[in-house]
Amino acid sequence: MKVLFIGGTGVISEGVSRLAVERGIDLYLLNRGNRSALFPEGAHSIRGDIDQPREIAEALGKMHFDAVVDWIAFTPEQVRRDIELFRDRTDQYLFISSASAYQKPVGDYLITESTPLANPYWQYSRDKIACEEALLEEYRQNGFPVTIVRPSLTYGNTMIPVGVDCWKKPWTFIDRIRRGQKIIIHGDGTSLWVMTHNTDFAGGFLGLLGNGRAIGHAFHITSDEVLTWNQIYAAIGRAAGVEIRAVHIPSDFLAAVFPGGEGSLIGDKAQSVVFDNSKIKRFVPGFAATVPFAAGVKRSIAWFEAHPEYCVVDEEWNRLIDKIIAAYEGATNAAKSGF
Repeated sequence: MKVLFIGGTGVISEGVSRLAVERGIDLYLLNRGNRSALFPEGAHSIRGDIDQPREIAEALGKMHFDAVVDWIAFTPEQVRRDIELFRDRTDQYLFISSASAYQKPVGDYLITESTPLANPYWQYSRDKIACEEALLEEYRQNGFPVTIVRPSLTYGNTMIPVGVDCWKKPWTFIDRIRRGQKIIIHGDGTSLWVMTHNTDFAGGFLGLLGNGRAIGHAFHITSDEVLTWNQIYAAIGRAAGVEIRAVHIPSDFLAAVFPGGEGSLIGDKAQSVVFDNSKIKRFVPGFAATVPFAAGVKRSIAWFEAHPEYCVVDEEWNRLIDKIIAAYEGATNAAKSGF
């Protein structure tokens, strides 16, 4: 099978890329080559910027793929670009959407692929919804062979997944707790969440490639392990060899003071989410998530320790966390003393 990944070295996609090569897929990665350390051995490289479609069309020439996956499309304009670029170049186009597109606040605790798509809190999610709508319209009107995949919070070697954002320099969180500094848990930490290791996601995802039955359908692919955020943070602490010092702060407060907090918290992680994975298991027989979070995050920490060049600390983020904690604790102490 000949497959093109647009991107392919991100947190989710690098795990899929590695497994694709291991399974003998003839894999091509189209990207700018900025993360060469994560490029899977055995894949082919096409260097280029997808935002320059004329140049990409020239680079691809008459190449045809059994499947094309765009890991880095976020807006309707970008998927329309892809429709024109790959209309005659692939038998299947897979769009990476987001489980954050599902209805917020949730109407039912169990999320299926038929759960409505509506997120008034996060522009990122609304853009993903708009992308899905554009692609499905093209499928209905012109037969464009789209399959939609909605990951939830998926992590791997290069990510320490936490609730209050630390995405750009994820080692910062481990460095912080190992130095005994306080960390923030949103709400009271008892809301439910699902963490999915990228190797588990990869097993389900690769079963959709070249799967003609999946065209026109949407899927989420997650672990079946459901944890509270308190359990998630405790597992990270154990994997790092320390006991965390947590401060529980209401999500509404964090959303008001943390950049992007309304979307990533009120529109996502402050909600309890549990996913019904029956559909992906029906279309990909044998799929099962097998990496418990406690084991997966331990792998992530070990990977960072083996790659010190990635152990970068974001001091600006540290200062912001200190400032938010000080403000919240100051307000709490003032309330306790009767102002």
